[in-house]
Order: sequence, then C-alpha cells, then structure tokens
Amino acid sequence: MSNPRKLPQRSQVRVEDTWDLSSLFADDGEWEKAFRKFEKQIARYAAFRGKLSDDAATLAACLGFDADLDRLGERVGTYAFLKSAEDQGNSDYQRMVGRFQNASTRASEAASFIRPEILAVPPSKITRLLAAREIQPFRLLIERLLRYRPHTLGEREENLLAMQGEMATAAGRAFRQLLDADLKFGSVVNEKGKSVELSNSSFSQFLQSPQRDVRRNAFHQYYGQFVAHENTLAATLNGSIQKDVYYARARGYSSSLAAALFPDNVPSTVYDGLIAAVRKHLPAVHHYYQVRRRKMRLKTIHHYDTYVPILSDLTTRHRWNDAVNVVLASLAPLGSEYCGVLEGGLRGRWCDRYANQGKQSGAFSCGSFDGAPYILMNYKPEVLDDVFTLAHEAGHSMHSYYSARHQPFLYYSYTIFVAEVASTFNEQLLSHHLLMQAKDDQQRAFLINREIDGIRATIVRQTMFAEFEKISHAMCEAGEPLTVKSLRHIYRGLLQDYFGSEFTLDEELELECLRIPHFYRSFYVYKYATGLSAAIALSRRVLQGGPNELQDYLRFLQGGCSQDPLDLLRGAGVDMERPEPVETALLHFEQRIAELEQLLA
Repeated sequence: MSNPRKLPQRSQVRVEDTWDLSSLFADDGEWEKAFRKFEKQIARYAAFRGKLSDDAATLAACLGFDADLDRLGERVGTYAFLKSAEDQGNSDYQRMVGRFQNASTRASEAASFIRPEILAVPPSKITRLLAAREIQPFRLLIERLLRYRPHTLGEREENLLAMQGEMATAAGRAFRQLLDADLKFGSVVNEKGKSVELSNSSFSQFLQSPQRDVRRNAFHQYYGQFVAHENTLAATLNGSIQKDVYYARARGYSSSLAAALFPDNVPSTVYDGLIAAVRKHLPAVHHYYQVRRRKMRLKTIHHYDTYVPILSDLTTRHRWNDAVNVVLASLAPLGSEYCGVLEGGLRGRWCDRYANQGKQSGAFSCGSFDGAPYILMNYKPEVLDDVFTLAHEAGHSMHSYYSARHQPFLYYSYTIFVAEVASTFNEQLLSHHLLMQAKDDQQRAFLINREIDGIRATIVRQTMFAEFEKISHAMCEAGEPLTVKSLRHIYRGLLQDYFGSEFTLDEELELECLRIPHFYRSFYVYKYATGLSAAIALSRRVLQGGPNELQDYLRFLQGGCSQDPLDLLRGAGVDMERPEPVETALLHFEQRIAELEQLLA
C-alpha cells in the first residue's frame, strides 16, 4: 500500500493557483492601517445621537457616514475572512478575523441608536423628511427600515442586542472549527489502490468512486467521526437554533421562520408551497432511486450509491483551463461583456483553485463593492461536479460584478434569494451546452443523469433540509429539547419520506443534520430550491428568446437590492409567488428521468 497523499501546506501552493487580494489591500500592513481607521471612526457616531429628527441634513449626514463606515468595514472584513479561509489553522488570520468581529460589534453598538431614533420620528415628520432633497439617496433605505417598526425595540434594548453580536455567532464558529480543523478522518484506499486523505473536501470525491467498497468505506469512516462527536455537534446546533428563536421572540415575530422571511419580504406561502410541491413529486424521486439501483445492479441502494454517475465507466477530466474553456463556451448566450470579464477573472487570480491543509472546505464566491468578486474552490480535475461548481460560483461573482457597477453601495448587495438564481442559471446553461455537445446516447445519458442528480440535490435535498429546519425550530419554540435522540428522530423520519421505503438507510445518516454548515444560517437552504426553479425557467427564456429576454436577465443581475427579490425576479420574467416555476422544474425532472430510463433500456 502506498503512503497517503497529503494535501500541501499553504506555503507550498503555486502563487498562480491562489487569489490575489490586492484589490482589497496590498498586504497585511495596509489592512492594519485600514482596520485602525475603522476602529477610530466608530466614535463619530456619538455626534449624531439624539439628533436624527432635527432636520434632513443631519439625518442624511448620519446615514452617509454609516454607509461609508460600512463600506470600509466590508473591505476590512472581507480581506480578513478570505485570509482565514486560506488556512483555518493560521492563528494570525484567526486573530485578524476576531479583531474585526470585535470592532464590528462595537460599531453595531455605537450605531444601534439609528434605527430606534428614525422609527421614533412621527409619521407626518417622516413624510416631510422623505421628500427632502438630501434624503433621496437614502429614501429606499428608510422606507425599508420603517417596515421594521413593529419589530424594533427601544434604544437601550437595541444596544443590548447589538452587544450580543459576537456571542451570538459562538455556536457557528465552534462548529466550523470542529468541522474544518479538529475532526480527523484518516485515509481511505481509492479505486486505484492509493491511500488518500479523507477530508470534507475529498469526501464527495470518494462518493463518486465507481468501486462500491471505496464509497462504503469512505461513508462509514467519515460518519464515524460524527458519531464520536454527536453530543458536541448536537449542542452546537441546538445553540444556534436557540439563538434564532431568542432573537425572533425578542423582536416580536410570530416565529423564527417569519423572522427569517421578513427581510426579503417573502410570504410563508412561498416556503410552504415549495415543501408541498416537492412532497407531491416524491414518488418520482423514489422511482429514480430504483432506476439507479437496477442499472447499477445493486440488491439494495444506500446513500453512498447516489452520487456516483450511473454510467460510471464514463470518466471525465478537466484541467483548470479546460474547465474555464467549457464554462465560458456554455455562457456565450450571455454576451461578450459577461464572458470577457469572467474570462479575465478565471484565467487571472479571482480564484483560489485547489485544496491545501487547513483550507476552508467546499466553495464560495465572495463579492464586495470595492474588491474583485473572489471565488474559493477546492477544485479536482477528475470530478465533473467541480466544473459545475465553478460555473455556479462564477454566476455569483458576475452578479456581484454587475451589481457593484450599476448600483450605489447602499443597494448593490443582492439578497441570497436572488443570488441562487444567478448561480444555478449558469449551471443550467452549462448542462444545456454539454448535452448539445454529446457524441452518443451513452454520453447523453451520462449528462442527463448528472442533470437529474443536480435537480435532486438542489431542489429535493435542499427542500428536505428546509423542512428539517422548520420542524426543529418549531420544536424549540414549543419548548421541546433538541437532543441527539430527538434530532436523529426528526431526521430519520424525513429520510424515510424523501428516499422511500425501498431505500436502505444506514443509521449514521441520521447524523447528516449535524454536518450541514448552512443550518447555522437559519432558513437559508430553501433559497437553493427556489433559486434553481427560477433559474430553469429563466435559462429557457434566454436560450429560446432574443435580445429583450437577455436584457431582462442582465438588468436582473444589475439590480442588486434596489427592489425586493420577488419583484426583481418578476422583472426578469418569473413569478415565484405562483406555483408554476417549482412545478415546471419538477415536471422537467420527471421528464429527464423518463428520458434516462429509455436511454438505459
């Protein structure tokens, strides 16, 4: 047996494979100067306290200062976060993040008077202020703030809540440190007979191995660590859910779900409608698992059998430049400006490409108003999903690029609800492009299988996660304890519903709910499902349409948060308050299953 293949240290990674953060700061020294400036300016809030109702000029000056400090804080915080993501074991950058979080909390405390003072202004006076010339750049901001009147406390209470900012993230930070730094998964022998380090990053690669023993061994070895730490992990998740419930109650929301939906102005019918639609189509999901089981010639199908391509004898390999080429070709319908800017970023140094020891797992895009829209990847050439991940994160980054160039700072930062449209839209174009290029039925079946699994992972799986969040938060709100036993019970029931009676569920899979980072950002995951549903509709609209449909979509990317997300999507051509987008996506899913079954016959 060969020695395990170790991930390189950060210092061993080629410079050209890393991101260049100089669009934010030239080096750590420049960051330090900006951080000190940020800290020093916090004291300037005091000059505005108690004066916001005096006149429009004072109110505008305060809001302008607050926006400028937020903009500086975004640069400082983004740089610290990205540096820490490079190597989470680097204590210098962990300290940098901690210093910024502390200063940011103090800034929130100092600014905590703004909301209650504005909300305390009598309605007749607010109307006059909103009409003033100086206020126009901030009018939408104030109008949105006024929506929060029923959920905003007095100055003293708001200050107390602001002081809790750093403490409130403790459970999530403990989870990330445990997941990314402290849990050690050992090594697994892959299908080539090589011993490879098992990590959060490589786990998905093992699950796509054509050899079942490799998949099974990786699954049980990986989840063994979660079994060994299940009580600690249950405690951190419980702490995060308790935090959500506390803040919702403190602010007078009917539930933590209502509190989470309020900022986007999304009615609960969108959330509940998504769950109802997916549950309606679960028989098709169950049927697909049996199609997969039969084609893979398995007596029983387990979770570790659901990620490997059914046609596992078809292997793919895309080196970085190959992946960039195919992503750019697939996005050609979005025009020369979109593709030209993206090509410069991907061939340049927007992206931190490959895994190294201590690097944050997974992938993300991190856009900011003043910096490049950076992408973190843990790219693996032999995993086709990583090409799709690159297209996905590129969608986020180009959304950031367009929004930052067409909106002022106050309104450039789009919400997650629409962000997941821009990213999965790109995945739809990539899937369409690869299917058009398919050379034979076998390759087409391979790609359709991949598209089915993509919809299953993004709409069906994320909806199951969304339902878990709804149930677990409701239990907490009802005073029912969230223990390892109760969390296992909730999740087991959902697994049985979503995977079906003929699917074999390994006991360890009940602990999947303890390893999902997004659960520490409550009621986030449903936006993946609604996002892909909207993306399927919009991608077909652009592919089948002309210049007008393309311009509608590009205006959507340029919109930032200048409108509520549902209104931005309506402008692009899809109405998420109606059932059609989700229903259309799930019918497309069923059609793809039928096509795959015919191709595999």
